[in-house]
Amino acid sequence: METVTLNNGVEMPILGFGVYQVGPDETEAAVAAAIAAGYRLIDTAAAYRNEEAVGAAIAASGVPRDELFITTKLWIQDAPAEENTARAFDDSVRKLGLDYLDLYLIHQPFGDYYGQWRAMEKIHREGRARAIGVSNFAPDRLLDLVLNNEIVPAVNQIETNPFHQQTAAHEVLKAEGVQIESWGPFAEGRNGLFTNPALSEIGGAHGKSVAQVVLRWLVQRGVVAIPKTVSAERMAQNLDVFDFALTDAEMTTIGSLDEGSSQFFDHRDPEMVRWLSARRLD
Repeated sequence: METVTLNNGVEMPILGFGVYQVGPDETEAAVAAAIAAGYRLIDTAAAYRNEEAVGAAIAASGVPRDELFITTKLWIQDAPAEENTARAFDDSVRKLGLDYLDLYLIHQPFGDYYGQWRAMEKIHREGRARAIGVSNFAPDRLLDLVLNNEIVPAVNQIETNPFHQQTAAHEVLKAEGVQIESWGPFAEGRNGLFTNPALSEIGGAHGKSVAQVVLRWLVQRGVVAIPKTVSAERMAQNLDVFDFALTDAEMTTIGSLDEGSSQFFDHRDPEMVRWLSARRLD
């Protein structure tokens, strides 16, 4: 497995396994299969409500803890944000059955994320999270956090796929030393991704699937990705992307698919801000 080096020297696998929208009853088996297939980066979140199942799979795997890279995410916290962030972190590591996290992310750029970030800086200094970062932060909001806080986020996890390539955001992140990580690398199959003629033709030239082409494209851009599947066969296929390389012409072709907008929703849409900001975890 190839890795990227975060801005604090921590090594992170460039491909991992995500469990968004995997129900708690399916998660343990899916994570167990992923670890058995060779995944070492596992990504979950408090909002996914499956941290306990992820933890059960980790405990049963027999893989040494230091060989795994475990990420979870902090949901929007009510005031006092610093106190509630510390409590939320403790809840997550308890559910995961771990002593520390490899990466802890602010899940959404709403609420008192400055207070959340100060609490996360403290967690990081105490060694309970090897790295801290954010998710869904637009470049301006990310830069605001970088310029006005002590610790630069190690990662920004944002929607990144062939139809929403985040090229400009990626450049800002690189300039600030923040690793880009893709959620939704396959756009959940939207916009006909898996039957796209250009991606299918490139896959045919290499004897690879469209999914493998997309993951290879992300790897060559230096983007960490966390594809989700509950199929053991597809888990193995998604890892099998290190034995070929896309040509410059193929990278350009994929680049031409960019529509420059989300395949899901816009975090700057006022109605989406209202909806996310109103959500609280029980």
